[in-house]
Amino acid sequence: MPLAIITGASRGLGLALARALAEREWSLVIDARRADELARVASELSAVTEVAAIAGDVSDDWHRHALVEAAGDDVDLLVNNASVLGPSPQPELAVYPLAQLERVYRVNVLAPLALAQLVLPRLADAGAIVNITSDAAREPYPGWGGYGSSKAALEQLSAILAAEHPAIRVYAVDPGDMRTQMHQEAFPDEDISDRPPPEDSVPGLLELIEGRLPSGRYEARELPARAV
Repeated sequence: MPLAIITGASRGLGLALARALAEREWSLVIDARRADELARVASELSAVTEVAAIAGDVSDDWHRHALVEAAGDDVDLLVNNASVLGPSPQPELAVYPLAQLERVYRVNVLAPLALAQLVLPRLADAGAIVNITSDAAREPYPGWGGYGSSKAALEQLSAILAAEHPAIRVYAVDPGDMRTQMHQEAFPDEDISDRPPPEDSVPGLLELIEGRLPSGRYEARELPARAV
């Protein structure tokens, strides 16, 4: 049974992907910051597959070690999905609180790299690391300087990891706009009900996870879709 570590799996894209992998008989190690939300998800998924759920913050070193130890010696997939937006509404860089910017970088950049460092010695040759990114990493949207620059840094880390470890697959994946809590926080005064649900981005992710596409940056909804 293949094993995946998925961060930020209590809602949104992380939960949608965890459900899809559970249906495909993957065992899972999942996390989220809120223990109550994570417990509900663990109860749901444990009816389908083996699940280890550990509440905590990916920016904490002890928590990252706990996730990897729960996974054991053989890991097939790491999905760095957990992210923070930063202040809402998002400020311009000229007035961005630097303490909060440091927090964004600790969660969105340093934590995924730290988890990758722990997982790499345990990752199978056919294994994969999936780092969830955003079009804000490429487009200079006003007000998105904190989140967008953190995702740009994550994309470059992904590309360099891929070059340094050609035996595995390292993907930076833009899932596209989604109807999620984070997206609502980014646009606190807007109705985002017209955005697609995160489940619409899962088929593209599965194409990368279960296929053999080369390392690189992909847009999930541009990929050929496997049946969910």
